Amino acid sequence: MWDKPRLLNWIANLLFALAVVLMLYGLLFVVVHLPIFPIREVKVEGQLAHVNREQIKLIVAKHLKGNFFTLDLVKTRDAFEKLPWAREVSVRRRWPDKLDVSIEEHQALARWGNIALVNTHGELFQAASDADLPVFYGPGDGVLEVTKNYGSYSQVLNKADIKIAQVTLSPRRAWEIKTNKGLLIALGREQMEARLDKFARAYQSTLSQLNVKVVYADLRYPNGFAVRKPAHMKSEIKAPLLENTKPAVKTKPMLPVKAKDEKGS
Repeated sequence: MWDKPRLLNWIANLLFALAVVLMLYGLLFVVVHLPIFPIREVKVEGQLAHVNREQIKLIVAKHLKGNFFTLDLVKTRDAFEKLPWAREVSVRRRWPDKLDVSIEEHQALARWGNIALVNTHGELFQAASDADLPVFYGPGDGVLEVTKNYGSYSQVLNKADIKIAQVTLSPRRAWEIKTNKGLLIALGREQMEARLDKFARAYQSTLSQLNVKVVYADLRYPNGFAVRKPAHMKSEIKAPLLENTKPAVKTKPMLPVKAKDEKGS
């Protein structure tokens, strides 16, 4: 090998290049770790109703380690996402000494039983809220389904000035609604929105005009629906009161509150 000068020159040049690269890398490593590029400003953006200044200051003090170059953006983002009301967080550096943080908060739509809140995207999250929210019940895989149907049912019932307090989806995919005035509505498993629309129109034009409190409505009948009054009142609504109304309302004394499969879905 010693009698091959071209090969020796090539090896020498390679070793020199490696030495230069290692030296530059070492110099760069030292420079970026010097305390001369500190993060001097953290700017938090977003429509924040629940994330407060004290929470942000705590995260900055506890989790923002390093300078402008060495700060771990992934760990920083994860720290902000641990805030109960934070749904999505993005973090980016802005030269020469700033950190921009964008936070999207959860928008609470309802409660999932007594274990969590549901946001407008049909996602569960853990946070404290004293807001007056409707309550959803259903199987674990039904959160998004209940959220979507709640929106549809609310639009229909709002026409009759009826507000939903509770939506229940059974394991067999049968639906029930409870209003803020205590009315329980059994929808069944099919044509739920059409059945509800028929009931809302009848309620607005007829039932709300009667001096009778209705506590239960069974909408699973193919050509109408049945309603029930409280137990302490007379068990029947007189037929003449309803015979000329549209759509027709089928009345039945003391229907059981629990949905029955034999009436159809």
